[in-house]
Amino acid sequence: MSLGKDSVSLYKFKMFLNEIKEKEGRGTQLVSLYIPPERQIFDVINYLRQEYATAANIKSKTTRKNVQDAIEKTIQKLKLFDKVPENGLIIFSGAIPQDGPGTEKIEVYAITPPEKITTFIYRCDSKFNIEPLKEMLKEKDVFGIIAIDNEEAAIAIVKGRKILIMKSFTSGVPGKHRAGGQSARRFERLREASLNEYYKRVGAHANEILLNEPDLKGIIIAGPGPTKEDFLKGNYLHYTLKDKVKLVDTSYSGTSGVREALSRAEEFLKELRYIKEKKLIERFLKETSSEKGSVTYGEEEVMNAIKNGLVDTLLISEGLEKILIKIECTNCGYNREEKVEPKDFVLRSQEILAEKCPKCFNQTLKISSMQKYLDALIDLAENLHINIELISSETEEGEILKNAFGGVAAFLKTSFY
Repeated sequence: MSLGKDSVSLYKFKMFLNEIKEKEGRGTQLVSLYIPPERQIFDVINYLRQEYATAANIKSKTTRKNVQDAIEKTIQKLKLFDKVPENGLIIFSGAIPQDGPGTEKIEVYAITPPEKITTFIYRCDSKFNIEPLKEMLKEKDVFGIIAIDNEEAAIAIVKGRKILIMKSFTSGVPGKHRAGGQSARRFERLREASLNEYYKRVGAHANEILLNEPDLKGIIIAGPGPTKEDFLKGNYLHYTLKDKVKLVDTSYSGTSGVREALSRAEEFLKELRYIKEKKLIERFLKETSSEKGSVTYGEEEVMNAIKNGLVDTLLISEGLEKILIKIECTNCGYNREEKVEPKDFVLRSQEILAEKCPKCFNQTLKISSMQKYLDALIDLAENLHINIELISSETEEGEILKNAFGGVAAFLKTSFY
């Protein structure tokens, strides 16, 4: 399995990790091997042969056999490669119980990761070592946002597809009109002191939050009027953060200003997956409202477009939870497909078993296979070389795709001419 950084590859990466982390062997029988790209295949094979010989000293006959079998299968898998791929190679191999003790079967998985492996790792344990892979899943493009004016402020972190409001403030700073009886000079001094304390509060929290983000790429300071400039010019932000700042004019501050800042600074944030998905959905919505727009949406409409070879790019919500089931008759071979919600699966399964086949009229229907509908769409699109974009359901734009358009939409080929 080769893992890139596009939305589908990252989705498959997550699914693979979810699958592999559940696998468990007896004792220390599961082999995890991480090979950096500069390592030679024959060197790794020689290393594994030494480990095979060392495993002969294991007292338990079953454990010894399973470890040596796992190492042997790893060596066989390695022989399929002329050299280590550009980002390195990872192999998981081991005896996995299929149905309780005594039913172990050697399973082998080989993947090329989305990021370069820097350290050679060989480990035997009761579970596969996936910690380095989990690190690769962490969002590396991280941005901070401070949306501030003299009345309120908010600090947010944007990671990949997620916007996290970390802290919000009200300033407590009095307005520009002084109360009766106060001199203008005294009022202005009090107001300036309050502003300074407010900026210090915002700065202290911003420093605490942003300095703890090792992958921080940049900071947007946004808001109406000159407050953002005043805040930046003061010594409220840590000096190491100031070189990463971009100022953006917005109509709002606080949490509303955070979202507006994202729209106003799209070029600055263009590498963020959130921005890419936002632009895709905005373009889709624009085309749905245009007479010349060439898009379609809804499961049946999109499927018809795919069958007719009209689809250029498929948009699929990651929140699409339906299960695709295949129903067959064991008597006459009749078959069909259905989509069911996970919560309805058990009841629908019972109903299918009780139904009569519409072709031979015998009560011989069964569910022959099941698959996540999302995965089935990906498989179909990949086989037909259709572009695929998976859209998070955790963003405002993603919710629109999922709830208003059924989670499936497409740009048609004619829209690109």
